[in-house]
Amino acid sequence: MSTIEQPKLQKTTEHGVRVTRPSIGLFDAIALIVGLVIGAGIFETPALVAANANSETDVLLAWSFGGLISIIGALCYAELATTYPSIGGSYDYLKRAFGRSIAILFAWARLSVIQTGSIALLAFVFGDYATQILPIGTFSAGIYAAIAIALLTALNILGIKHSKRLQNWLTITTVLGLLAIVVIGLTLTTGSSPAPAAASTTRSWGSAMVFVLLSYGGWNEAAQISAEIENYQRNIIRSLLWGLGIITALYLLINLAYLKGLGLTAMAQSPAVAANLMRQAFGQPGAIFISILVVVCTLDSINATIFTGARTNFALGRDVSAFRWLGVWQDRHDTPTAAYLFQGAISLALVGLGTVTRDGFKTMVDYTAPIFWFFFLLSSISLFVLRVRDPNRPRPFRVPLYPILPLLFMASCGYLLYSSLVYTGTGAIVGVVVVALGIPFTLRYRQLQNR
Repeated sequence: MSTIEQPKLQKTTEHGVRVTRPSIGLFDAIALIVGLVIGAGIFETPALVAANANSETDVLLAWSFGGLISIIGALCYAELATTYPSIGGSYDYLKRAFGRSIAILFAWARLSVIQTGSIALLAFVFGDYATQILPIGTFSAGIYAAIAIALLTALNILGIKHSKRLQNWLTITTVLGLLAIVVIGLTLTTGSSPAPAAASTTRSWGSAMVFVLLSYGGWNEAAQISAEIENYQRNIIRSLLWGLGIITALYLLINLAYLKGLGLTAMAQSPAVAANLMRQAFGQPGAIFISILVVVCTLDSINATIFTGARTNFALGRDVSAFRWLGVWQDRHDTPTAAYLFQGAISLALVGLGTVTRDGFKTMVDYTAPIFWFFFLLSSISLFVLRVRDPNRPRPFRVPLYPILPLLFMASCGYLLYSSLVYTGTGAIVGVVVVALGIPFTLRYRQLQNR
């Protein structure tokens, strides 16, 4: 492997804007990845996967395969992140591979749809479960969602030290809570040994994998902090593999606990599989425990998503004069304050929209999914483009079995893009339109650059 010095970001500037120094350790990066991926999905998608599986073996195979695909994707991102460490991650890869216009459109999509929509989606889940513990009125879920976004944005603005500490503790609590469910499911429940599920024409391995891969989504956000990771040549790949290894093991164990405690049929028919498992073991106190755990998991994911989302906005501010104010790094707190504030404002606006429509979670899923997978696909293609366009660049890490593994990952992204367009509703159309509104801006930017 070639050796490259850690980027000296403490006192350097890019486009006249001061940037930051590496300050994220290996454990911090692992906690961030685990927090990004393990959100509320693992409490809902296992039932949907079971409903599309023909046997318990199929359920466990689907979750195993999802972990394998994610690890392959992590290997691809590790090559990009170690070769081009930068604040902005995929923004930088897309700029190098396809030009600044595509990168700016990506940044616009994250700012208006992908990241802000994900923050709002997670905040709604937090609000729904917080309301189960302590309702505060007709718009309780929306109020809780807004409070979570505002407080966590403020915490991140106060400095990376505070956000890292909170992230680490939330992730530890999340992992311990999930392990508790695993132990209870495997030891304290008896299962009902139901009859095999009746055959159904709606069962589909492909549909099961859609839900599985959605549950694994989010690990790629580690690329946004590649320039801030200490000893990035080693720690980027180590954090991705350790993070996804922990996540895959937890997902397999918790599905095994669901299957043992409830059985395949009851699991497939459950609207709240984790709550049903805990209620079977401990009654209503068990269901309350799940509500508290979901609150912790969603706070974990919201904080991580706010943290990484601001990095792309910062990168946009460095490149585009109209957004230069987003590209200011506050040395005192080591944060992109303006990027955090603008991201928070858009997220709060989406929470307001979801509260008014009273269908916040589903609306945000439809709104974000197609755009997310489209740019994920472009990022995977950029690996091939940059191998050809920049062959002499030192690469501290190279994807093994190239080009087989990257092609497999690219095909998975393409399939998820197709599925997100086919199975989502009008929210997807709104998301596509919002991103399309950024196209005239990118074309205008290109015209100004060519003068």
